[in-house]
Amino acid sequence: MGKKIKLVLSDLHLGKGRQPPTDQTVNELEEFLYDQKLIEFLNYYSSGEYLNADVEVIFNGDFLNLLQVDYRGHFLTVFTESICLEILQSIIAGHREVFDALAKFLQHPNKSITYVIGNHDQAMLWPSCRQALNQAVGRPIQYKNIVYFFDGVHIEHGHMHEAANRFDPKRFFLKQNIVEPILNLPIGSIFFVELVLKIKQDYPYVDKIRPFINMAKWTLFNKPLLFLKAWWWALCFLYQGLFKKDPRRTITLKQVARIAAENVIQLDLSKAARQVLRDPQTYMVIFGHNHVYEYRRWKDKEYFNCGTWTEVVSLDVSSLGRNTRLTFVYLEWSPELSRYRGRLKEWKGFHRIEEDIAMT
Repeated sequence: MGKKIKLVLSDLHLGKGRQPPTDQTVNELEEFLYDQKLIEFLNYYSSGEYLNADVEVIFNGDFLNLLQVDYRGHFLTVFTESICLEILQSIIAGHREVFDALAKFLQHPNKSITYVIGNHDQAMLWPSCRQALNQAVGRPIQYKNIVYFFDGVHIEHGHMHEAANRFDPKRFFLKQNIVEPILNLPIGSIFFVELVLKIKQDYPYVDKIRPFINMAKWTLFNKPLLFLKAWWWALCFLYQGLFKKDPRRTITLKQVARIAAENVIQLDLSKAARQVLRDPQTYMVIFGHNHVYEYRRWKDKEYFNCGTWTEVVSLDVSSLGRNTRLTFVYLEWSPELSRYRGRLKEWKGFHRIEEDIAMT
């Protein structure tokens, strides 16, 4: 019997490309710059010793970043199925080689892809978007709306454990009193589009800086005008959520308190992992979402966080600077233990003499 492998990646955030085919300017909002590394990754795990292995690639949320791609020049918080489909097609066009590599990967026997939905790719709940992605890669992909559970392993993106970005699992779409259904976005997604994207136009790394409290202090003393504008926008947004009757923006003071606590102090998903691991049928939890790769063990229970393939800017003294680590979780079935064994790995790719660090 050959190897049985599962590769879990999270938060790649593919947008419409650094240099979109229909645009001559550089897209500063594109976060995924490692197309060739991902292509090498897919080729490696479908050749050589893995040629005849059973290999499943699991994209654990935010593989695509549909929130950060404009629709005909505008960033939206109202997403119909047709709007999401057009945005998805622009992402496929902007990363054509990646989707061709996914198609090539799926042409090999015993190779499959599972897609777990995250808060930045909520649009993949639409049937037409799933059909379009399946068509782009030439084979059906397995989709999981929130959780992917198998053989005692619990995989989910992690946003369901955060007040700002949690979906309503009973109401993925809004349908009442509107012309056509739209995505029921969490308040965090609306906040991201209406406030964070304003700042990202001039400061593309603003949402990549960790920890948040250090960034807030730095901004107060070095960019006081930006600090005041951001807080004013946030207060206006909060006022609308608390006092205006809009079903998409409804927010309570209790939610506000929880959101503030989770974002001022770096979101720690290990606490949520321990809660999930209380289930006696579960021995491993894998999250993504907070862009911090991590491994924790409690007796015979394990927690992994996949991290991200996008750049992170650290203002913490112990890890100061800009860095990217292409981390993923490698699972291999152990017949002796009758369970999967996991390892947190970093994809280094193949040696190159030179490569672009910025495209103009």
